[in-house]
Amino acid sequence: MLLVIDVGNTNIVVGVFDGDQLVTDFRLHTNERATGDELGLTTTELLRRRGIDVGAVSAVAVANVVPPLARAVDEMSRLYFHCTPLVVGPGIRTGISIKYEDPRLVGADRIANAVAGRHLYGAPAILLDFGTATTFDALSAAGEYLGGAMAPGILISLDALVSRASKLNRVELAAPPSVIGRSPAASMQSGFVFGYVGLVQGIVGRMRAEIGESARVIATGGLAELFAPLIPEIEAVDPHLTLVGLRLIHELNAD
Repeated sequence: MLLVIDVGNTNIVVGVFDGDQLVTDFRLHTNERATGDELGLTTTELLRRRGIDVGAVSAVAVANVVPPLARAVDEMSRLYFHCTPLVVGPGIRTGISIKYEDPRLVGADRIANAVAGRHLYGAPAILLDFGTATTFDALSAAGEYLGGAMAPGILISLDALVSRASKLNRVELAAPPSVIGRSPAASMQSGFVFGYVGLVQGIVGRMRAEIGESARVIATGGLAELFAPLIPEIEAVDPHLTLVGLRLIHELNAD
């Protein structure tokens, strides 16, 4: 079995594949100071609770955008799974042409998303990831990774506003019944939720104008389920896009 680990700024998403089937997945809170033992003990215990034989894991693939955790993830892989992890980065085969000015600067999670997006949904495509940052990645009709756009994630923006406006409190992120809010909470919900809807639609429209109006729009990330019903351009929500991308990249490098 293959253990895949997507180390993000807010969460670490862990999954296990048996062949091409994802048999389990879970999230851990990202702690930059976590040790290899802490990650290893937590991960193995959660896998056992889900009925996974830890000894059956024969390979580990990692996408990591939190450099301080690189050593801990490596130690966890070697000590608890007896595997040298495949870490997405320079020198790793991805099967996709990256047209970034410096390909080394593309986040590993964005590369994994691009690989999975092309494999599962075809190209051209626009891949949205609603995470710590809201990212947009564009695939050409030929399946090349062209680049993308990045905006602050909605939770970061909400935290920033609440921290700087003493009379405003944190609100639940939900679409209010009307764009015209009649309370501070409803006004904030309207501004954040519908504001981000407009942001996404605006960037998607501009990207389609550059790469083709037929470009499919696929969403992933923790808040994708919130926004997908509000954005008609989104054709599918795939919460496991990054994990599938890691599996595909591992297969390309397994020989």
